[in-house]
Amino acid sequence: MKLYRIVLNDVMRRKKRVLYAAFGVVVATMTVIGILTISNAGQSKLLDQLEKYGPNLTVSPAINSIDMQMGDLSLGQLSYGENYIPEDILPEIQQIADSEIRASGIAAGFGPDEKISTLAPKIYINTNINDVKVTVVGIDPMEERKVKTWWVIAEGEYLASSNQVMLGKVAADTLGLKIGDQVSLNGTNVTVAGILAESGSNDDLQVFATLATTQTAFAKEGFISTADIRALCNGCPVETIADAINSNIAGVRAVAVQAVAAAEMGMMNKVNTFMMTLAGITLLVGAFGVINTMMASVNERIRDIGIMRAVGASRNQILKVFIYEAIIIGVIGGIFGYLLGTLLAYIVGPIIFDGIQIAYILTYLPVSLGLATLLAIVATSYPAFRAAKVKVADSFRSM
Repeated sequence: MKLYRIVLNDVMRRKKRVLYAAFGVVVATMTVIGILTISNAGQSKLLDQLEKYGPNLTVSPAINSIDMQMGDLSLGQLSYGENYIPEDILPEIQQIADSEIRASGIAAGFGPDEKISTLAPKIYINTNINDVKVTVVGIDPMEERKVKTWWVIAEGEYLASSNQVMLGKVAADTLGLKIGDQVSLNGTNVTVAGILAESGSNDDLQVFATLATTQTAFAKEGFISTADIRALCNGCPVETIADAINSNIAGVRAVAVQAVAAAEMGMMNKVNTFMMTLAGITLLVGAFGVINTMMASVNERIRDIGIMRAVGASRNQILKVFIYEAIIIGVIGGIFGYLLGTLLAYIVGPIIFDGIQIAYILTYLPVSLGLATLLAIVATSYPAFRAAKVKVADSFRSM
């Protein structure tokens, strides 16, 4: 009889044992695949958020902050406040940014007088609208849209005139405003022109007016709270730009988003390390489960092994029987581990990372199969070698 037929017959006769051994592999593989899937989705979300919500760098006052509010809800602090940035330094900031990019040698395709970076100034003002505390943001509409490419108008139109405002979706609902309604900004009447679609950022809770309108309404002509810079090139030296701005312009602080990204990635890596440690412990537990099951299988099959040895089976063939069984267990464990691990990610992922988008990753299937098979073979090695050393006389003596 062919060796593979012997293995298949043994597997069919001992289905419960095989399934019990496969269960340990499934749990271990499921944990690893679930963690890998969640980790991949978490990192993708982080990168998307950094691309979505952040310019290349932000220039703000060197000190002070402002509390952002919506009604009685505090939205945290931003590094703005009574110490504003003079608006007349914007050309200098633009010149420094473009000069550093050209000096890096990656500004090919741009003319000598062409702007390489987008500079989006804004001013933040806390005020009351309809007796609700809210943060009004004065922006340059055209430049702001270049920086915030994710903005989508849900209703109405984009902010285009000095007598208009644009609302975040949550702000519109909280204030009870709709397209065409009149709003007073510290005595300056403006009309609601558009409402942004929800993006999950602070933009949802803010009121946007033109920079000039906001400055005039709140007597802040010539001042801004911050300026976002987005370089129109790949691999732009944003950290060098930030250093140059900090060195050459007093009273401002430029922060590269890459520095924030590095900190966020560091935290993500720590979480991933912890999760993978748990996965490693699960693999060890699964391996011990397979070892125990296969050892029990060897003890049960001492007589069968003795008969095989008596009719001429070599130790190598006995070893192969158990290794082939381990491969079957690994394949079963790998397939179900991948399926259940993906399901686990769909259930647990959104709990760990709010708003995460889980997607099945087909390339993890061969990873799951390989890991499960390797785990089963390694765990079966000791019982298999022990079975191969069984002597014919000992097997019949144990009957």
